Formats: sequence, C-alpha cells, structure tokens
Amino acid sequence: MAANTKKAASKGKKGGKPEKVTQKFTINASQPASDKIFDVSAFEKFLHDKIKVGGRVGNLGEAVQISQEGDGKVVIITHIPFSGRYLKYLTKKFLKKNLLRDWLRVVSTSKGVYELRFFNVVNDGDDEDED
Repeated sequence: MAANTKKAASKGKKGGKPEKVTQKFTINASQPASDKIFDVSAFEKFLHDKIKVGGRVGNLGEAVQISQEGDGKVVIITHIPFSGRYLKYLTKKFLKKNLLRDWLRVVSTSKGVYELRFFNVVNDGDDEDED
C-alpha cells in the first residue's frame, strides 16, 4: 500500500517544465563612477567572467544578461533562479581586487537594487584644536 501513495504523491510534480523565473537586479555605482575611482565597464566584464550558471563559469548563455544602463548602472536580467546575495558577494570581491573595499560599501536600497556608497567618515580631531 505504501507504494501506491508514493506514486500518487510524485505524480503531480512529474512531466512539467520548470518554471521560467525572470528577475532584474540593478547595481548602482554612479556615485563612485562620477568621482572616477570606479570603472563600470571593467566591473561589467568582471561579472561576465565570474558569474556561475549551473556550477560553471562562463556559462551565461541566454539565462543571464548583463548590460550597462545610463551613468554607472549595471543591470543583470536572469531567467533562472538567482540570488541577489551572490551579486553582492561578487561586487565586494571586485572592490577588494581593485583595493576599493576600504572606501566603498555595498548597500541594498530595495529588493533587487544594490548601491555602492562611500563610508561616512567623521573627523573628531578638528574639535580638539579649538581648545
């Protein structure tokens, strides 16, 4: 009897095509790009070279499309299940490689949108000189 219940349970999942999920991610690097410390085209090439699809690098095909949009924005459109945290990880890896990790951070402003911002530096040393 147990075999009949297993067949009935697995019958619903069998034979269907996997759902096509379309997601859009945006990485906004306009602030550091306007200050000429961040090269957006090099970042786009880095993403092309490093994003893994199916466990393999360089296997983007039609599943992942990367393009530059406007001034300092990179748009990634995926047709497979894809994690935004993976993009954040790759962005941080690029910043570390280019020695920018000490000055820039990656912040999620909304779902699917990441922004590169400068760290806020407060100089308290100026107050001591007034005494």
